[in-house]
Amino acid sequence: MANEWFAWGWLAAVAIVLASAVIWLSPRVPERYVHVHVWLLLLPGAVALCGWIGAGAVDIGLWRFDAVSWLSAVYISLLSWAIQRFAVRYLHGDLRYRLYFSLLTWTSFAASLTWAADDLRLIAVCWGLPLAGLVALTKLKREWEPVRFVARQMSVLFLTSWIAAAIAAVWLGAGAGEWTLASALSAERLAHLGLWEKAVMNGLLILAAIIPAGQWPFHRWLMESVVTPTPVSAVMHAGLVNAGGLLLWRFSPLFSGTWAHVVLFLIAFASILIGTGVSFVHVDYKRQLVGSTMAQMGVMLVQCALGAYGAAVVHLVLHGLFKATLFLQSGSVVPRVGRAGIRRAGGSWAGGVILGVMIGASFWQAAPHEPARLLSALLLAASATVAWGRLADFREGRWLGFAAVVALALVSETVRHQFMALLHNGMSSAFLPPASFEWLVCTLFVVAALVAVWVANRRSSALAVRLYMRLVHLGEPRPAATEAHPHYLASYIREGMAHE
Repeated sequence: MANEWFAWGWLAAVAIVLASAVIWLSPRVPERYVHVHVWLLLLPGAVALCGWIGAGAVDIGLWRFDAVSWLSAVYISLLSWAIQRFAVRYLHGDLRYRLYFSLLTWTSFAASLTWAADDLRLIAVCWGLPLAGLVALTKLKREWEPVRFVARQMSVLFLTSWIAAAIAAVWLGAGAGEWTLASALSAERLAHLGLWEKAVMNGLLILAAIIPAGQWPFHRWLMESVVTPTPVSAVMHAGLVNAGGLLLWRFSPLFSGTWAHVVLFLIAFASILIGTGVSFVHVDYKRQLVGSTMAQMGVMLVQCALGAYGAAVVHLVLHGLFKATLFLQSGSVVPRVGRAGIRRAGGSWAGGVILGVMIGASFWQAAPHEPARLLSALLLAASATVAWGRLADFREGRWLGFAAVVALALVSETVRHQFMALLHNGMSSAFLPPASFEWLVCTLFVVAALVAVWVANRRSSALAVRLYMRLVHLGEPRPAATEAHPHYLASYIREGMAHE
């Protein structure tokens, strides 16, 4: 009974924050109240952290709080605080200054409620609430025609995702005869479902997951979302795009006995190739970050396809913090005068490969039977190889560079191991694909990397030129999502809202 007070305390803290967001909308409330509201955002996170440490798994009514739910609550609270604190000055003077903070708060904490929901009907409703909040945030600059076009596209796609998730959740509850998520996904209840039913539900869940994640072929909305202000982009890329991985984790037992994981991998793998290519060929910084997000979400979904849901959750948390930081610091990317081109040659290519292979092989051998361990070892080896070359650009001495790369690898593994240990009790049992599938996945990644290196070394070839132009086209927005001059500023001037 005592543990339930943590859950009720968190729900009360969320209610206080949402009430504060409504109060802030009143023009009678002084503008300095925004500082009070921003600091209140940390209250749910503090309660969730106490619940994570002291309560563990708690069930109350339609809600269930386990390790992942508590972690999501802490992460979302901290992220929302950081972004809105940045927005206090960044958005100051905007025509809809107050609305931005209220909608940012609603969008963030609606996501928290989604991951705490334990009733399938409640999940069906909650899945679309943060997506609706994101569309509302995008539409705030509705005087700008490209914003209206992008908001319409997002509305259609997010509604499709919402309907797909709702149909899958309600169908599962009705077919299993249980509305509690854990009970409906038990082996006994899933046995009552036909193979075709599970296949269709898996397809709906994959559709619901890949749309907000900006995966191919639904990546256009993400590429065109750069029209949103930086705080909205930070919430989008650090929070909402990650939702697909958590959705697949919560319904992971449903994937047993189907080929859905193969379909998910193929979509994610294509998205990784496209997103990585777009981030390389485009010079616009925000578009590079968008391409990077698309690729990173593809990696997260590949982890889900391999049954490594714990690794996917850790990935989305760390990626979210990293990507939010990149967006909030995007103004610092302008190079300083006189500093361009000052770089020395990197370390030897062979030395980086040898170091990467050693670190990757050691990582894999430590726990070869862990889901997606081989893929993680491959990515770690590639990262160590790249890090070797990068560190050698700015460091004196090969041994110092070697020690730095090894230290970074050890820190990375320590952080991952601690997160996995914290999440262990909150992860549900999931279907694990055969080991041969993981070997096939890693082989495709290696082949893609080798092809990319071959094309990069032959940039003047016809294949490289066609590939380059295709990637530029895939990363470019449609004509309706661009405008040569921001004509909406004229309406701001007429309303007296333009500031020097």
